[in-house]
Amino acid sequence: MEIEKVMHTPAEWVEADTPVAEAARRMQAADIGALPVGKDDRLIGMVTDRDLALKVLGEGRDPAKTTVEQVMTPGIIWCRTTQTVEDAVYLMEQKKIRRLPVIDDKKRLVGMLSLGDVADALPQRLVGELINAVADHHR
Repeated sequence: MEIEKVMHTPAEWVEADTPVAEAARRMQAADIGALPVGKDDRLIGMVTDRDLALKVLGEGRDPAKTTVEQVMTPGIIWCRTTQTVEDAVYLMEQKKIRRLPVIDDKKRLVGMLSLGDVADALPQRLVGELINAVADHHR
């Protein structure tokens, strides 16, 4: 099954210089736990609710003055709309990640693929293997 049929759209993202307070508001409004971060028309990282909790609140930073670039996880792992969900599952397992930005053939962000999306699309056996692999580093 192609990722394009399973991913959720539209994909939210933020500029690198966005204050984390604004990113948190956008996450809350969209009911999402991560936002890809862009700079100079390229995706450069991902900021998650965990980044906000640990690197902003946990370190006592000012959410109005701290930018997402300062607390994001640098680098980005993505998949293409034409790949299969099974390919994405393998990537998520290998990289131990819960969310993948999805880009089209023009390298534009068009969606996100999450564990929840995968859970809705694949047999429970595969979903169980993915959750086990992704959660492994937290044990």
